[in-house]
Amino acid sequence: MNILVINCGSSSLKFLIASIDPETTGEDGVMCLARGIIERIGGVALHTFQREGKPVFRHAGYIADHEAAVRRVIEWVDSANPTLVHGGMSGISAVGHRVVHGGERFTRPTIIDESVTFSIDSLEYIAPLHNPPSLAGIHAARAVLHSSVPMVAVFDTAFHATLPERASRYAIPYELSLRHGIRRYGFHGISYQYLLSRYCTLTETPLEKTALIAFHLGNGCSAVAVKGGVSIDTSMGFTPLEGLVMGTRSGDIDPAIFSFLAREEGLSAEEVEEMLNKRSGLQGLSGQSRDMRDLLERERYDPRVHLAVEIFCYRAKKYLGAYLAVLGGAEAIIFSGGIGENSPEVRARICEGMEWCGVLIDPLRNKELIGQEGEISSENSRVRVFVIPTDEELIIARETAACIMQAAVVSSLPSTARSVHQ
Repeated sequence: MNILVINCGSSSLKFLIASIDPETTGEDGVMCLARGIIERIGGVALHTFQREGKPVFRHAGYIADHEAAVRRVIEWVDSANPTLVHGGMSGISAVGHRVVHGGERFTRPTIIDESVTFSIDSLEYIAPLHNPPSLAGIHAARAVLHSSVPMVAVFDTAFHATLPERASRYAIPYELSLRHGIRRYGFHGISYQYLLSRYCTLTETPLEKTALIAFHLGNGCSAVAVKGGVSIDTSMGFTPLEGLVMGTRSGDIDPAIFSFLAREEGLSAEEVEEMLNKRSGLQGLSGQSRDMRDLLERERYDPRVHLAVEIFCYRAKKYLGAYLAVLGGAEAIIFSGGIGENSPEVRARICEGMEWCGVLIDPLRNKELIGQEGEISSENSRVRVFVIPTDEELIIARETAACIMQAAVVSSLPSTARSVHQ
């Protein structure tokens, strides 16, 4: 079964084509055939494509929108391996889409039909920066591949559907929570699902025995506490704005600041929300950049830049301590995402001073491990610390194949038995 994975950002499209053996579970049943990314959609876009075992293909060319990007991906795949798209049994069996916010309705991968696209669209009010690109990718793939190829939505929020109510509820009038679906949903769930799976493989730890803390640190940042293979707390909430300091998002903030700024600066609610999402975080604190690489280079000369980096690491350390308490101790800490995978300095600062709870980083291991998978804790650390580059597209491929197979099984059942499995 060949799965095309589409992961859309506001101006980008990442893709993966994977061959899935439905009869084999875990990593052994997945083979990557090709992957790539189109960046800067809406102008002269950068194309980076690679077939497994082949040189990277790079190109620049105008891409008007997400539909044009999907068409470009299909054209490249077709030219690189014509049988993959149009070759019957070896063609694309299904398309998997990353969708950030599934609300309370979507807690598992779901085959996409008109009602599903309508529901995803209706959630735009709580994910205005994220669900529209996902919908653009869905519409684009449908326009290119037509209705003969099934599509599956895999939701970032689904991994956190296991949050206990004490972790998911806000302390606002309970009736309002129920009426408006206000709760902590959590995000980066697809990434955490991969990290959990990979950690269990690396350490030969049974899923039900896990007790770990993971950080996804990039332009968007979050943390999660996992116990027994499920999410029991996470830093992002009703929207991806809550929690850690991020590239342009404020993270945790006193809610009264929202109305204070609206009143004192003469801003609308939408303008304040836009500022907290797009002009805060590392960008707002430093006044220079949202890119941690730039900030680490400049912090010795610029006090504001230094403060931005310090606040970023301090906030992450607070969550690390909090989740150690929530878990009653952890067996491992995992760093992932663009910053987590590539910044030894940030990893070291977050873990600095945590020796009291058994977290000890090996400085040499940490310094050498950039963009690679491995352990960075010292030999006598009671808590193991890992760097694991994430692979959301691989999880989406697996989940898509499983969803399609389950749907096929259900459809083969007598009508009286189908409702039990749906």
